[in-house]
Amino acid sequence: MVYLSKNNIINKIIDMTTLKIGDKAPDFVALDQNGKTHKLADYAGKKVVLFFYPKASTPGCTTEACDLRDNYERFLAQNYVVLGVSADTEKAQLKFAEKNNLPFPLLADVDKSVIMAYKVWGPKKFMGREFDGIHRTTFIINEQGILEDIITDVKTKEHTRQILK
Repeated sequence: MVYLSKNNIINKIIDMTTLKIGDKAPDFVALDQNGKTHKLADYAGKKVVLFFYPKASTPGCTTEACDLRDNYERFLAQNYVVLGVSADTEKAQLKFAEKNNLPFPLLADVDKSVIMAYKVWGPKKFMGREFDGIHRTTFIINEQGILEDIITDVKTKEHTRQILK
């Protein structure tokens, strides 16, 4: 874990340019919990829910993933693909998916290439400590690969409602 001084946090926040609604979604290539490769280009013509979460099998991440699982048929009915992303290993993602019967792919972004492309890595505070980590964020990408919505204030228990509003 990296601890940051106040100046480093300010510099990192300034360096974190935020993607905006209307921007072209950054392409990516990543493996899921089963070792299958996923690319954004694979989903042309579909809407994509790309949700970033800090760590598999933690309480908030489990609540969020299970809310999406419980409403998965609603996503499919509206032509959505759901993809989760964290820096966890394939093995950790597989355990998380199996334990919670998650029907969607969980991308194992160990090298943080997808996380960095979507600019969700940065300074965080937890229990009075400051460190770098994943900011819980969801991107809604339309059929043409354009960012249609960005949810930064994710409500884990009602995330589906935030997405399908």
